[in-house]
Amino acid sequence: MDRSPTTTEADVAPRALGEPSELVVAAPDPDQPGWRREAVGPDQVRNDAAVAGALLVGALLSMVLQRTTGFYGEPAEGWVALLCLAAATLPLALRRRYPSAVAVVITVAFVVTAELLVPETLFINITLFMALYTVGAWEPDRRRATAVRLGIVVVMFAWLIISLFRSVTDPDSMPDLSRAGVFSPLVAFMLIQLLTNILYFAGAYWFGDHAWASARERARTAYRGRLLQIERQVVEQQAVTLERLRLARELHDAVAHHVSMMGVQAAAARTLLGTDLERAARALEQVEDSARQSIDELQGVLGMLRETAREPATGDDPALGEGPAGDLTARVGRHAPDGVGSLSVERLPELVERTVEAGLGATYQVVGDPVPLPPLVSLNLYRIAQEALTNTRKHGGVRARADVRLRYLPGAVELEVADDGAGGRRASTPSSGLGLVGMRERVAADGGTLEAGPRQRGGFLVRAQVPLRSDRDD
Repeated sequence: MDRSPTTTEADVAPRALGEPSELVVAAPDPDQPGWRREAVGPDQVRNDAAVAGALLVGALLSMVLQRTTGFYGEPAEGWVALLCLAAATLPLALRRRYPSAVAVVITVAFVVTAELLVPETLFINITLFMALYTVGAWEPDRRRATAVRLGIVVVMFAWLIISLFRSVTDPDSMPDLSRAGVFSPLVAFMLIQLLTNILYFAGAYWFGDHAWASARERARTAYRGRLLQIERQVVEQQAVTLERLRLARELHDAVAHHVSMMGVQAAAARTLLGTDLERAARALEQVEDSARQSIDELQGVLGMLRETAREPATGDDPALGEGPAGDLTARVGRHAPDGVGSLSVERLPELVERTVEAGLGATYQVVGDPVPLPPLVSLNLYRIAQEALTNTRKHGGVRARADVRLRYLPGAVELEVADDGAGGRRASTPSSGLGLVGMRERVAADGGTLEAGPRQRGGFLVRAQVPLRSDRDD
């Protein structure tokens, strides 16, 4: 492992997942200005064309029936009536593509139809209502939608008032309705006309706005659903990445320490074979012990993986701590009590003793009153001490000494591993550069801080401090 203080997590961190360049929501945000409904499809255009054709047929049938009643004394010519009714109905085929233009055309056709005495009022009222409704429901420019509808309402009421005025001033108009009195039958008829038109236009306006709001709410629901789906994908990807990083860190700590110790012990045994067979045998016994311990820890990690493979890959688990899928080391402690899960600060004296047996001078000291530590914190501190002692043996020199101190502070626990870096330097074992990164990740997972770097008087210092929560913090 490279003990250079310039090694950082960024040097080995994977590229962040879920960046905007990778995951983009195709649909626009309905809450943003300028949102519009989905584009009109061919099926909708065909449906509108069919409705327009049916209304034209209905209007022609209604016109024939009205002519038969004889209510209109001098109705418009047949070809004129056909053109007027076509102009008042057929534009509805494009009502969702050009809602404002269609509404204006139908309004003009409505007035012309009435002024030319085309004997039809039922179906052209339906087409005008649909045109006004469509402006409110489909016009993407909401200012234009409001302006067009208000303009049509003003024009239609002005034309209605003019028509009523002409009826009142014409003595031959509606002779069956008496004009006598303030509230005469004629006045009552005009008030009914005004009330009917108010309800007519207000209904078209309200239903159009309601359709637009409903479409926007549906789009908002779909948009948020896509965001949630993307967020879930990001969380799943991050969970997989975190699990891979934690697994790599756990395997690194489980293997690097023992393999490094085995290398030192094997080298010592090879040196002593020709001069001191007893010491060479003890060194080989230590190689055997280190290999056995390494296999036990690897089996613990693999056993944990078999168990967690049956569990959900994502989701917060309070028993595992914070994170998309909890902490891998917490699962280790739960699934492998006899292997990795049994590693804790209580085994630091054993770790230091094995280090001394491997030929590295080391001492262990506990400062303060010990308190129970969370299993994850205890495991991480053990791993940090293990990694720091391995680094001392690899980089500190043949006569280097290390001091391990575990301090119980008010509201925190601190681990310090310091070596003097004394003695001749030997060639360093090739390093992956992940040791310090793994230490930082472990401390960060517990909400603590890590200090790692050369000391001014020589040697190297690793100090990890982790806060401890008390019952009063809950």
